[in-house]
Amino acid sequence: MFARQVSKHASTLVSRGFASSARSNRKVAVLGAAGGIGQPMSLLLKSDPLVTALSLYDIRGAPGVAADISHVNTHSTVKGFEKDDLKDALTGAEIIIIPAGVPRKPGMTRDDLFNTNASIVRDLAEAVAEYAPKALVGIISNPVNSTVPIFAEVLKKKGVFDEKRLFGVTTLDVVRASRFLGEIKSADPKDINVTVVGGHSGVTIVPLLSQTSQGKDVTGEAYKALVHRIQFGGDEVVQAKAGTGSATLSMGYAGARFTNSLIRAMNGESGVIEPTFVKSPLYESEGVEYFSSNVELGTEGVKKINPVGELSSEEQELLKACLPDLAKNIKKGVDFVKA
Repeated sequence: MFARQVSKHASTLVSRGFASSARSNRKVAVLGAAGGIGQPMSLLLKSDPLVTALSLYDIRGAPGVAADISHVNTHSTVKGFEKDDLKDALTGAEIIIIPAGVPRKPGMTRDDLFNTNASIVRDLAEAVAEYAPKALVGIISNPVNSTVPIFAEVLKKKGVFDEKRLFGVTTLDVVRASRFLGEIKSADPKDINVTVVGGHSGVTIVPLLSQTSQGKDVTGEAYKALVHRIQFGGDEVVQAKAGTGSATLSMGYAGARFTNSLIRAMNGESGVIEPTFVKSPLYESEGVEYFSSNVELGTEGVKKINPVGELSSEEQELLKACLPDLAKNIKKGVDFVKA
């Protein structure tokens, strides 16, 4: 009965864009688990047969979330931690996903979130450096273009930085791109794979529509509208929620999907590729130390960083607009820690 139940959950996850692997023995910690992203993501992770144990932490509320999610009839265990229990939450974690921070409100850019979220990410990085320095870390806290460099600089100061183990989760841009293109083409989004490179805000998001069969013939005003929607899809949600939140449910899905990919790669599955914001040599000569492109994941984290490939003239212009903004975002994060 138990085997059939796990198999059923695995099939459900695969049908929704996740995938399963032969071996499961992974502890995942979610920092910010009681928030708008943390709760749905934790629920999806509880449904993932590759997750053995969930460690849910937040300043307050995580024990309640853990108690609630623990009733879901999958095999993983769940524990909740709050306030001063961060050490216990992190100890033994192999993967740490961080959605902690304040959400965007109408009229706010990701830069507006910087002052509050930068301090939160810095403090969590210090704890990770001390209690789980070998874990793979996925940063969701916005602005990702700056929070990933903040996290890296703290780990460098502590002498435990490993560029293969730190990721900015940009999966939502990929999810949106496939969904929005699917709407235009009246096609199932699960059959559409759009590579999205650059960063994770506004013009730093560069969808490579020319590299997918369903997207390469989208032109003119339809192309411009699609690119704008992919780049600013978060604004669409913020406005629709009318001050009550931002893209939390879709981001929770994207975070769980990325975590599943990390686990499958850690378990030895080959060919696991996800676009993700990592320390990258691709545009380092132009002052861009971190960049999102298709990354092959492996047992130790980053296995191979793939180049962006051949670009259309429109995509070349998008990339040209992306790089200066991305360089500024990265510098802002580095300078925050150095200051």
